[in-house]
Amino acid sequence: MTEHNHTIQRLAEAGADEAGALLPILHSIQDELGYVPEAAVPIVAKVLNLSRADVHGVVSFYHLFRSEPPGKQTLYVCRAEACQSMGSRELERYAREKLEIDFHQTTADGKFSLEPIYCLGNCACSPAVMIDEDVYGRVTPERLDELLA
Repeated sequence: MTEHNHTIQRLAEAGADEAGALLPILHSIQDELGYVPEAAVPIVAKVLNLSRADVHGVVSFYHLFRSEPPGKQTLYVCRAEACQSMGSRELERYAREKLEIDFHQTTADGKFSLEPIYCLGNCACSPAVMIDEDVYGRVTPERLDELLA
């Protein structure tokens, strides 16, 4: 059994007695490993006496669960209405082209993951992005290039 599998087993068993244990267990796995590896599906299913299809369905349904390791940094592009009205759709298109990935994906070099987010609370300075936990406003494609460098 790999180190990840031991971690998954430990977390699944620790949360198994909670009501509605599946989501909290999956969150704890992602919190510890950074993602929910495919190997977690059969382990969690067995611990909770669920089918693999049930567990896989939950992991694949919720976009917040990653099935691959995240990049070293995560770029979030705001998709809320205020940012959309100020050009975030064009900015997200630019980010996808620049990074050569789509939302919920990671660059080939493992440097960046790209995620949508719905309101960073920076509406007066739209369009906004967040890199890891730092929020930036009035982001243009040129400014995004600077931030990613």
